[in-house]
Amino acid sequence: MSHGADNFYSSPRVTVQKVTFKNQYQMQVAGNMFVPKDLDRSVPHAAIVVGHPMGAVKEQSANLYATRMAEQGFVTLSLDLSFWGESEGQPRNAVSPDIYAEDFSAAVDFLRTQPFVDKDRIGAIGICGSGSFVISAAKIDPRIQAIATVSMYDMGAANRNGLGHAVSVAQRKAAIAAAVAQRDVEFAGGPVQYTSGSVHSIDETSSPVEREFYDFYRTPRGEYTPAGSSPALTTHPTLTSNLKFLNFYPFADIETISPRPMLFITGETAHSREFSEEAYRLAGQPKQLLVVPGAGHVDLYDRVALIPFDALTVFFTTHLRAR
Repeated sequence: MSHGADNFYSSPRVTVQKVTFKNQYQMQVAGNMFVPKDLDRSVPHAAIVVGHPMGAVKEQSANLYATRMAEQGFVTLSLDLSFWGESEGQPRNAVSPDIYAEDFSAAVDFLRTQPFVDKDRIGAIGICGSGSFVISAAKIDPRIQAIATVSMYDMGAANRNGLGHAVSVAQRKAAIAAAVAQRDVEFAGGPVQYTSGSVHSIDETSSPVEREFYDFYRTPRGEYTPAGSSPALTTHPTLTSNLKFLNFYPFADIETISPRPMLFITGETAHSREFSEEAYRLAGQPKQLLVVPGAGHVDLYDRVALIPFDALTVFFTTHLRAR
């Protein structure tokens, strides 16, 4: 595996149970619940919801984080966001930031029904795009008591402005025009078109970002295709629905999450670092920005030697302590 990557890590100290639950739109959300084998189920414990990178599924990064945090004594729940993986939602690969955020709250609904979970000690981790979705959820769901993001992408800003604000307004308008033209095609019965996501091949002209995502999504390191899906569609949202991100502003009112704590984890060399730094700048106290030396964006998906699990454990142990 590339640089010690361990995306499909499993632990003999943790039990895994497939679960499903409904969100408020009556869509079935699929998840995996991880419980330490030595957990005393007669008393309630802290729990953590874990969301996967945008366009991925729970088997890509989220299960790893959920397993490792369960080893630290937390009940954890990874989930497939609606329209992806084993969760319901049509069309497949649709973008809906509001429903993605709702899925986090629905996961909290589910955890609060478990007799061994303390209803008032539930936190969340959002990886990559899920970092922006969990912030969106936490702004209107105070039951999420502590929030950590890892390699966060602000999916709104990334689509409006591009990395480093490299996308001009003219380019944005051209992308909008192409997407709405495709709406006409699909409304008339034409084929669905997909956009963005990880490339399926690389060559000498490929950019460093393309190579980084390819190394995870298109190799045995992290490649995973849910039953009934196609590798050709992995990570690719529908072109027409991707426009929804242009109206997505997860950092607006982020300060209202305070005094609930926030931890932003990013890599020193991550191309997405700007998003974690901006969220940290805007967030209220208490907050922490952790920059992992030598780490890029995708490094923090699965390279366990780089992922600061100790910092995550301290953060959630401190802020989800029994009252």
